[in-house]
Amino acid sequence: MIRFVVLCLMAMPATAQPVFENRSDALPAHVYGGGWEHFVGGGVAVFDCNGDTLPDIFAAGGENPASLFINAGDFRFQPVSLPDMSGVTGAYPVDINADGHMDLFVLRVGQNQVLLGSGACGFETGFPLPADDAWSTAFSAWWEDDSYPVMAVGNYVDRANPDGPFQACDANQILRPSPQGSYQSTALTPGFCPLSILAARDARKRSTLRISNDRQYYVRGGYEQMWDIEDQRFLGPEDNWKQVSLWGMGIASRDLTGDGRDEVMLTSMGDQLMQVAQPDGTYANAPFSIGTYAHRPHTGDDGRPSTGWHAEFADVDNDGRADLFIAKGNVDQMPGLAMADPNNLLMQQPDGTFVEAAQTAGVATTARSRGAALADFDGDGRLDLIVVNRRAPLEIYRNVTTDTGNWLTVALTQSGGNRHAIGAVVTVVTDATTQSQQNTIGGGHAGGKALPLHFGLGDADSATVTVTWPDGAQSTHQVQANAPLTFGHPRDS
Repeated sequence: MIRFVVLCLMAMPATAQPVFENRSDALPAHVYGGGWEHFVGGGVAVFDCNGDTLPDIFAAGGENPASLFINAGDFRFQPVSLPDMSGVTGAYPVDINADGHMDLFVLRVGQNQVLLGSGACGFETGFPLPADDAWSTAFSAWWEDDSYPVMAVGNYVDRANPDGPFQACDANQILRPSPQGSYQSTALTPGFCPLSILAARDARKRSTLRISNDRQYYVRGGYEQMWDIEDQRFLGPEDNWKQVSLWGMGIASRDLTGDGRDEVMLTSMGDQLMQVAQPDGTYANAPFSIGTYAHRPHTGDDGRPSTGWHAEFADVDNDGRADLFIAKGNVDQMPGLAMADPNNLLMQQPDGTFVEAAQTAGVATTARSRGAALADFDGDGRLDLIVVNRRAPLEIYRNVTTDTGNWLTVALTQSGGNRHAIGAVVTVVTDATTQSQQNTIGGGHAGGKALPLHFGLGDADSATVTVTWPDGAQSTHQVQANAPLTFGHPRDS
């Protein structure tokens, strides 16, 4: 029997019914477009590029130019010029040079780029990445010392393989820094066409690179992969790692049980697979009854299987339980899969199951959605939603849910190269719940966030926050609800 500990059985407020207001008209025009090389991708990076605490938006454009939109407050967004970049599949914020200004690692069909941030939403090109012409679709980063990050790039189909595209998956890359800050590339093989990768602590509580691969192109012989970062090897049967083959699109990771081990959501064509972390360091597939498989459209009469892309756990109603958003959409015109494929907003219930709420919440768009992010764009403590669609306009939704719970956000800083403490774990304890989140870069589908970690608190008006820093040091803080918090490493005080 699968062990799925439910920590929310204690007295909790009634679940607020989520409601979102479509504010897409506030966005300048932007469409992720292109041919078969942009069937996948379409990510969005959400981060603060000018230090005003309001999240800004970088959206991949595919064959169209990528766009940067500055948050001017009150759901007003202003376009800012960027170096002209087409072929962009996605982007991830990461402070590579530890200057306190977020940079962007930009994934492309062709040479990837790093845009170095200035702190005023300006960006410079010319960062020395190794020359490459791959079709990049996934990214993650972590720190192994106090200098520059190690970065992993997932590459999709090898476009130069004359026998492709099927069974023609390219090699992935590990980019390691030299003391001078330049990067050297080493191949990570075998590659099975990843559409998401994530460096995080696994169920063993070891740093591992999880790679979610698309069976559409590896066809046979491939599977989901786990690469132990310290040992620099793939896990296998000797590690009780079960090989799972699916049409992997996105990764979401979050501790849903309060045991300090993250559950993992893998989106796919067909079933969306959630793996529940076990005390022995392995994973077990969640029971179908949990409500997260989201295998067919929840609106309309199209009974064909759904296609999941970006997935993200976040507490939409601030009740202390992480909910789950899944972006859905047909690859293009694949006849065996649903065409009218609405996005999912799965609200976690007190018993640990999830219930669909996207339609009543107003976010069940049936465009071909790809990347997405849940972020508080207006600073009111409620997470809003942005969605990138293929061959359709960018969408943004304001969270106007009433009777939501209390909340807090946690930002981390420390001296040295890993300025934002990537790899830290933040644990928040109230009388009703224990929650933890890892501070990571990667996952999702072709895009991610660099924002303070958001926690819903339910009725609690105070909490104990413990930060386990990347070097193992801990700091504990007694805090009040409904506030943005910033903690520094104890060594820097």
